[in-house]
Amino acid sequence: MNASLLSFMHRNLRAGWGRDAHVAEGTLNPTRASRLQKTIWQCVVLIFCELAVTAFAAPVRPPNIVFFLADDLGQRDLGVYGSTFYETPNLDRMARDGARFTQAYAACPVCSPTRASILTGRYPQRTGVTDYIGAAGSAAWNRNTVLRPADYSDRLALEETTIAEVLKAAGYATFFAGKWHLGPEGWWPENQGFDINRGGIEKGGPYGGGKYFSPYDNPRLKDGPAGEHLPDRLATETAKFINDNKGRPFFAYFPFYSVHTPLMARADLKKKYEEKRDRLGLKEKFGVEGPREVRLVQQHAVYAGMVEAMDLAVGKVLAAIDDAGLRENTIVIFTSDNGGLSTSEGSPTSNLPLRGGKGWLYEGGVREPLIVRWPGVVHPGVVIDAPVSSPDFFPTLRDIAGGAARPGLTIDGVSLVPLLRGAGATVERPLFWHYPHYGNQGGAPGGAVRLGDFKLIEWYEDGRLELFNLRDDLGETHNLAAKLPAKVDELSARLAAWRREVGAVMPTRNSSYDSTKPSGRFPPNAQAAAGKGKNAVKPSQD
Repeated sequence: MNASLLSFMHRNLRAGWGRDAHVAEGTLNPTRASRLQKTIWQCVVLIFCELAVTAFAAPVRPPNIVFFLADDLGQRDLGVYGSTFYETPNLDRMARDGARFTQAYAACPVCSPTRASILTGRYPQRTGVTDYIGAAGSAAWNRNTVLRPADYSDRLALEETTIAEVLKAAGYATFFAGKWHLGPEGWWPENQGFDINRGGIEKGGPYGGGKYFSPYDNPRLKDGPAGEHLPDRLATETAKFINDNKGRPFFAYFPFYSVHTPLMARADLKKKYEEKRDRLGLKEKFGVEGPREVRLVQQHAVYAGMVEAMDLAVGKVLAAIDDAGLRENTIVIFTSDNGGLSTSEGSPTSNLPLRGGKGWLYEGGVREPLIVRWPGVVHPGVVIDAPVSSPDFFPTLRDIAGGAARPGLTIDGVSLVPLLRGAGATVERPLFWHYPHYGNQGGAPGGAVRLGDFKLIEWYEDGRLELFNLRDDLGETHNLAAKLPAKVDELSARLAAWRREVGAVMPTRNSSYDSTKPSGRFPPNAQAAAGKGKNAVKPSQD
């Protein structure tokens, strides 16, 4: 009951029951009695009205959620994360308006497993999606490698609970635009909690028709005018959904196809970055990472054009939010599914000072950009250093929306809401990885754990262990395993226990392996390009 109503009741009751109300013991002045009766009825009516207003007032609308997921974008591919060649003004501005995480991780160094972890809040080992869908399993394996990769699930099971299903049950309109790559038809977004699906199919890239330009040859995305650019089209679809649903809470999930291969940019953007590259005098430079060459300089004009087009698409959606008057009640998230492609398929970007890239368990393969804008909650420009991982998004979005937890469902992530509200750092916890596959970028099967400043990598081919102090050695150049055996034992035990807990499937020995022949970690078509400044491998489906 509000203070003004209480004050009114107090004043009028005193007036109706004054000192002179009594004319004799046990009697009341008739005039005063009438006035008191009227006052009491006024108070009763006001109380009833107050309760009615409270009971029937419109509930506070939960925040809208817009979630951008880039494909194969490295942490250092944004201006706000240090790139001086790629231009990303919209994402840079979003970081100034929100929070920028410095130690955000993908649950896997390739795409499908990370995407499954975002949707379910579970490590890939629990969903069974541990490699990019379409990769050869053990039975079909024909590469000359020490191990045969573990088998994996080629679809996200319908029995899994997705964040789209949780938000839909909480009254949200749900929308998907972009890359799915989590199973064949029947396991597409519309089967996993999304009301609308624009472009989400089984493929890992835009491989049909004109690829990044219409016609798309995509059964879930109608062709646009000839030459229409895919990231802009997906942004247009997302903007339309936002405008159509501005009267109710919504979840718009926009997992880009960009900047995945095939490497294709708008002609004007390609020209822009060719001129910028020449003006800055940037030249190709490569180093060595295991059996592969690794790019050391960001100067790939086509890739730069793809990054800018992605940023422009983000800008178009952010403008739609503003135009609809929804900025103050919309949380916007941007991240990526794995590290930048630096050792294969044209090696278009450099992740330095991070080591390696997509397909590798080093930081360049799993450390991601993460920007969160939440007006009125997240302090503009805040930098958050706490280590977080992609399974954390599910409980975070569930908490923001007020969604119900499913009894008995194991969730590996933790809610980031306290961090976003500035309520302090999360309790220190280990983050885990298990990639029992070879991928297409030269990496090998392995597992990793990070706890505090230390990260341990275990390579399954030979059991080799690498221990790094990431605070002092972000580039993972100094292996401390021999110097800190106790720390190695501690983290090894944690990693082994976690693998048992999640039922991790291990790779097996390859009886066909011939050590006298070239390693299958360096495919024949890449071998032909060795020493020529690039690894010109056929674009993969991951």
